[in-house]
Amino acid sequence: MANLVQTPLDQLVDSAGRPYFLWDCDMTLAEFERKLVEESVEGRAYLIGKLMRQARPDDVFLFVTVDEIVELWPSLLRYLGRERPFWEWLLRYWGCELRAA
Repeated sequence: MANLVQTPLDQLVDSAGRPYFLWDCDMTLAEFERKLVEESVEGRAYLIGKLMRQARPDDVFLFVTVDEIVELWPSLLRYLGRERPFWEWLLRYWGCELRAA
């Protein structure tokens, strides 16, 4: 994986504690991080898909690893929208084998 340029944590959230990539829902960064751990596989796939769709690519890796993305790939596909080709390209470029849904 290349060197990442990630958004500093203090610039990731607004004054209410909501991260920029959750602009369309009322969830703080702490709630998002908690749900990433506590949710079911499908719930995690939804949240990670939202993250991959709406966050800067480098910022995705503040919250999940490449291995987690590859493991959840079949469940993530439905949540990636038009970002799917980008993520397929990037993960394959890094040598990841992606399973079909």
